[in-house]
Amino acid sequence: QVSLVESGGGSVQAGGSLRLSCVASGYLPLNSCTGWFRQAPGKEREGVASIDGDFVTTYADSVKGRSTISRDNAKNTLSLQINSLKPEDTAMYYCVACQYCLNGHCKPGYWGQGTQVTVSS
Repeated sequence: QVSLVESGGGSVQAGGSLRLSCVASGYLPLNSCTGWFRQAPGKEREGVASIDGDFVTTYADSVKGRSTISRDNAKNTLSLQINSLKPEDTAMYYCVACQYCLNGHCKPGYWGQGTQVTVSS
């Protein structure tokens, strides 16, 4: 069983930055693919970024160039840095341990509880 706990969300003005963190506990293979999803009210769930066991990263077009996903296997942590935040980035962000990733697309396995990001204009 894997437990994922996110932190780092909050309220920020457009143009600002946030670093979201996720701590995993329980069994998580070192070569697992992990990622971040987000969902805003009335919007469909969106995969934001993923990083596979070989540290190959994939980003949604909406955050590409502004975001960096990273992982530290020794600390069992996953992070997402988002710069130049936009109001459309407002959403609940979820840390996900994927069942697998195919071409960077995460098939969700375990979910964190979510951390809210609110970007004001």
